[in-house]
Amino acid sequence: MSTRDQLLFTYGTLRDEDVQLDTFGRLVDGDDDELVGYVLGDAPIDDPRVIELSRSALHTIAIATGNDADRVPGTALWISEDELASADDYEVAIYRRVQARLASGRTAWTYVSA
Repeated sequence: MSTRDQLLFTYGTLRDEDVQLDTFGRLVDGDDDELVGYVLGDAPIDDPRVIELSRSALHTIAIATGNDADRVPGTALWISEDELASADDYEVAIYRRVQARLASGRTAWTYVSA
């Protein structure tokens, strides 16, 4: 088993139990945190697998503002490198994975507007 040393911040469907079970093969406990310098927008999804799994064709997407007062609430998850790759496979092309600062002071991977 690989170590769980990757911190992934999620504010959307990766917090859903069904999505976690499909993506990571397990439920992942996490800590509440906030993504600094972003706001949420709507993201229409057209990938049938993602729509079926998440039960929605409209997801949220983090959009950078550069304003530290803007915050997106979510959950910081400790996952393995393999699980991070699985999250990459789950996210559609309108998202890109970046490292970003959280309100807790930690840096985490997260998916934002491409």
